[in-house]
Amino acid sequence: MGKDKVENEDLIKYGLETDVWFHVDKLSSAHVYLRLPPDLPYGDWQNLPPALVMDLAQLVKANSIEGNKKNNITVIYTPWSNLKKTGDMPVGQVSFHRNERVGRFHVPARENAIVNRLNKTKVEKEVDHEAERQARLKAEGRVKKAAAIEQEREAAAQRKIWEEQKKGKRFEGLFSEEAFEERAAQEDEDGDDFM
Repeated sequence: MGKDKVENEDLIKYGLETDVWFHVDKLSSAHVYLRLPPDLPYGDWQNLPPALVMDLAQLVKANSIEGNKKNNITVIYTPWSNLKKTGDMPVGQVSFHRNERVGRFHVPARENAIVNRLNKTKVEKEVDHEAERQARLKAEGRVKKAAAIEQEREAAAQRKIWEEQKKGKRFEGLFSEEAFEERAAQEDEDGDDFM
């Protein structure tokens, strides 16, 4: 969660493809990001459990000066990749590439029990987003390289199998002494009734 519009700007810039962005609709609020693990048991951002969406919506509402005072607000959420930021927008403001990829969640009122539970687990830290990004890219590069090496190893093994199969089908030895003798013996057995 961004604590101010400058930090929100960093979160917009350094988000991940697996992030889901939450914000109070039509009011200023903190930008809250849910970082999804790659192997989701429930699918993608559109299939988030309602209890999880409620927790995030309450967090966004509680961190909106206007939204915290109002009842019956709407919280919007979308994948980070759907956020659109242009140079002419004020700091912290975003738009969307595709409006149909924006989810809406109605929040009737603030639920202090949820907000208090979330605040108890709150951890504040200074983050070097660029360093994290570089570390993540290196880790992803190592995974891709290992996958490429494994794929090449499997391809080499397959090529070896094909070469062995090819050797069995070659015509080497077709005109050898043994081949002529074998053919002659076969003709003797069959007889020379060809004509």
